[in-house]
Amino acid sequence: MGQERQEQKVLPEQCLPEVVATRNRLAGLQDQNAKMLQEYREVVALLTDKISTLKKELQDTRDTVSINCFKKSQQMLDWALKSTGATIDLERSSETYTWDGMRLCRLFWLLCTPNTPDTILQPDVSLGNCWAFQGSRGQVVIRLPAKIRAAMVTIIHTSEMDSELGKFSSAPRDFTISGVDEEKETETLLGTFTYAVQKEPVQTFPLQEIPRAFQFIKIVIHSNWGNPEYTCIYWVQMHGRGTATSHWPEDMSSANKNKK
Repeated sequence: MGQERQEQKVLPEQCLPEVVATRNRLAGLQDQNAKMLQEYREVVALLTDKISTLKKELQDTRDTVSINCFKKSQQMLDWALKSTGATIDLERSSETYTWDGMRLCRLFWLLCTPNTPDTILQPDVSLGNCWAFQGSRGQVVIRLPAKIRAAMVTIIHTSEMDSELGKFSSAPRDFTISGVDEEKETETLLGTFTYAVQKEPVQTFPLQEIPRAFQFIKIVIHSNWGNPEYTCIYWVQMHGRGTATSHWPEDMSSANKNKK
C-alpha cells in the first residue's frame, strides 16, 4: 500500500520535464504567432497606405482628364444655352419626375420644388441640380435660338459622385439625337450613342453630317444605368454652324465666353 502511494507521488516528478518542455513549446508558438501577427498587421498597414495613395493618384488623374475635357467642350460654341435664348418645347418633352413624398411639399414647397427641364440648358452640374423624368425612358426637345447645322452634342453629368451610394445609376445610357423640322414635323436621325459612366463626366459625340439646318433638337433617352425610378440629365450642349439666314443672338459670343 505504501509502495503504491510512493509510485503515485514519483510519477508526477518524472513527468515534470516533459510538462516543462511542452510549456516551453507552447510559449514559443505563442511568440511565433505574435510575431507573425505583428508582421501581418504591418503588411496590411503598408498595403492600406499604398491603396490610399493609388486611389488619390487615380482621382487626381480623373480630375485632370475631366478638367481638360470640360475646357475642350467650353471652347466650342454652345447653341443650347438658356442665357442665349434656347428653350424647352414642353409639349414634346417628358414630364418632370415627382416622388411620392411630394405630398409633404405642400407645407415645404420651397425645399421640394423639382428642377424644370430647362435646367439642362444651364452650366451648373453640382450634385442634384439636374432635370429628372420618370423611369429609364424619356425625351426632351430643345428649341435653339437659331437654325444650325448640328455637328456635335455634349452630355455632361455631375462629377460629384458618391460611389458607395451608386449615384451613377440615374445617369442616361443609350440615347438618340434627331433634328426636327418644325414645319413638316418630320425627324431626321443624327446619331445613336451611349453615355459611359466609366469615362469622364464630359462626353462629346459627333453627329451625322446632314446638309440641313435645324432649330429643334430632339433627345430620346432609351435607358439609364440601373435606376428604376428616374433618370437625371444635368447639362446638354449643342455644337454646330449657323446658316446664312441664322439670326445670332447679340449676347451669344459673350455668353459662351463667360463659360470659360
